[in-house]
Amino acid sequence: MSEKELQPILIVGAGPTGMVLAFWLIQAGVSVRIIDKHAGPGETSRAMVLQARTLEFYQQLGIAEQVVASGIKFEGLQILQDHQLIVNARFGELGTGLSPYPSPLSFPQDEHERLLEAALQEFGIYIEWNTELLSFEDTGNAVQAKLKTAEGEENFTCSYLCGCDGASSTVRQHLGFSFEGGTYEQRFYVADTEVDPKDTPPYIRACLEDGTFCLAFPLRRPGLLRFIGIVPAEHSEQAHLSFADLQTQVESITGIQVKTTNWFSVYQVHHRLAEHFQRGRVFLAGDAGHIHSPAGGQGMNTGIGDAVNLAWKLAAVFHDKASEKLLASYEFERLRFARTLLKTTDQAFTALVGKGLSTWALRHLLLPYLMPKALKSERLKHTLFRTISQIKIEYRDSPLSWSQVGHLESGDRLPWAEQANNYEPLKSRNWQIHIYGEAQLELPAMAKQLDLELYTFTWTDELSNLGFTQDALYVIRPDGHLGLVHERQNLAAMDAYFDHIGYKTHPRPLTI
Repeated sequence: MSEKELQPILIVGAGPTGMVLAFWLIQAGVSVRIIDKHAGPGETSRAMVLQARTLEFYQQLGIAEQVVASGIKFEGLQILQDHQLIVNARFGELGTGLSPYPSPLSFPQDEHERLLEAALQEFGIYIEWNTELLSFEDTGNAVQAKLKTAEGEENFTCSYLCGCDGASSTVRQHLGFSFEGGTYEQRFYVADTEVDPKDTPPYIRACLEDGTFCLAFPLRRPGLLRFIGIVPAEHSEQAHLSFADLQTQVESITGIQVKTTNWFSVYQVHHRLAEHFQRGRVFLAGDAGHIHSPAGGQGMNTGIGDAVNLAWKLAAVFHDKASEKLLASYEFERLRFARTLLKTTDQAFTALVGKGLSTWALRHLLLPYLMPKALKSERLKHTLFRTISQIKIEYRDSPLSWSQVGHLESGDRLPWAEQANNYEPLKSRNWQIHIYGEAQLELPAMAKQLDLELYTFTWTDELSNLGFTQDALYVIRPDGHLGLVHERQNLAAMDAYFDHIGYKTHPRPLTI
């Protein structure tokens, strides 16, 4: 093995982003070391919504069933305006046929982190708590890091360094990247409470009144509920705020009586984006690269998406299956998406909490009148689910994308074909060829020559409805996005594609 292969990848930060990055890498045979300056996993619920795209990644990693069994499926969204139900949408109806996971999941971050940590330990990876990154230097062939451990300072050499260390990222600060954005003027509260079990159906409830709102989420088990809302103006400057100060207002707007409070916190919401996600052998992922409003439950899921996108590319380069130019696509793909997400969540959040015309239109026109009508349209329901669930994310403008056949383009997420069970092969997390129809006789030899897995699926009308073209060639990336899309099963096209993206196939004599 080369010197580079002997040096592990250092992951700084052991939240969900860092742990998913480590978990994917270790399953790909990459040596990793994961550190965190805190004493252990978080002990509060914090981020709690897992979207369909994250659960699809967890299916690839072999932990989706365990995660789903541990969480609570959100069955729908209810919106109340002045105690009147104006929107009642069932998530299952929104996402049916689009993903194996048509409902988002409530899974508190503390439980989530414990599950991921246990999964890492099964592979012999133990998070090094109470270990802090002090500084680092990219020498061109490696990264020299200085760490502070319980035993003192340590110098450590790694092949790559990944900063998954949150909004106050040491890695980002040492890189000197700007973190442009701002802070919303309102103060917000979050409270995890115990209520009557009858008040915790598996719905997300948004309760709106002029000038304020309160969101209610089922949490952990019946009888536990999370409230998120705006701190009222009369308490906006209060230094030592408790839930008791807000309880009357929360109970009034939601109609739910609170028995006890298990956790309460007041915070401000920020929206910021790093100017870059990579410099040389150093990367940013998750909150280290982007933070935004909690609108739509996107933050943690975006960080996990960063981790998956980066992991398969690092693994390919680490094992000398790709040139380092493949790594440049990480920033291109994920920074572009983060920028779009920041803009859309900011617009939605501002409309929800603001005081202008857009807020009035949202609360008095869009939600009570237009949204209920829109939810009667199959097309609009699917559009809403695709957006919130993150299955809509595509990389069509990426340097890894360059072809189109029919309605599907290189960079799109592979459509889920339930009857064909076409997501099962993705568990290998390897490049693979999919043929929806019949494979040419010479294709198995072509796939073997390029070290690609080959899967064929019987053609049905369902596949056409999903955008597939019969007998076309679909080369699938390890993260489940389309790589090469070609109308013919063509070896030359595959060779050209992999050469274009810097991926080193290992050609062998072609024997048919």
